[in-house]
Amino acid sequence: MPKANELKKGMVVEVNNEPHIVRTTHCANPSARGAATLYKIRFNSVKTGQKVDISYKGDDFLKPLDCQRIPVQFSYKDGENYVFMNLEDYTQYSLTPDELEGQLEYITESLTGMDAMVLDEKVICIEIPVTITLEVVDTAPGMKNASANSRTKPATLTTGLEVQVPEYIEPGEKIKVNSETGKFISRA
Repeated sequence: MPKANELKKGMVVEVNNEPHIVRTTHCANPSARGAATLYKIRFNSVKTGQKVDISYKGDDFLKPLDCQRIPVQFSYKDGENYVFMNLEDYTQYSLTPDELEGQLEYITESLTGMDAMVLDEKVICIEIPVTITLEVVDTAPGMKNASANSRTKPATLTTGLEVQVPEYIEPGEKIKVNSETGKFISRA
């Protein structure tokens, strides 16, 4: 059983006897002595899609749900929906932008290592890798003598995601981005 301080984005747990997906976690440190650290967790209900915000103490236990993991790959966009293909039996799954909340900026046709989380024969979410390689489409020109520790500049990636990158990064370069924080990691 995971504790509240061990919850990560994309985990599926039971809240009020219903399956919920962890969307965001926020740690709030108290200012008073002796007070417990609180974790504010935003969940999405698997059944209704409703957003629920609940605060837990760090040592509160939550019941994990046993989900089947199926390797998938993004195939194409069908109107508003995104279609993923099961790499084992080629079954196709269609998900709405709401079900992929916070992940659309990282999903490309070439992205590998994605898993579909299946509960009761229904895909409830897609789990993407933490490190994702994307190409820089637009940014200010690079500086010749920029060091690795110098300032950053905004860069737009192929998916439309905007991240802060070091000044030496130029358009056309591939970079690694952390999908949990949305921050630049390194050149690819």
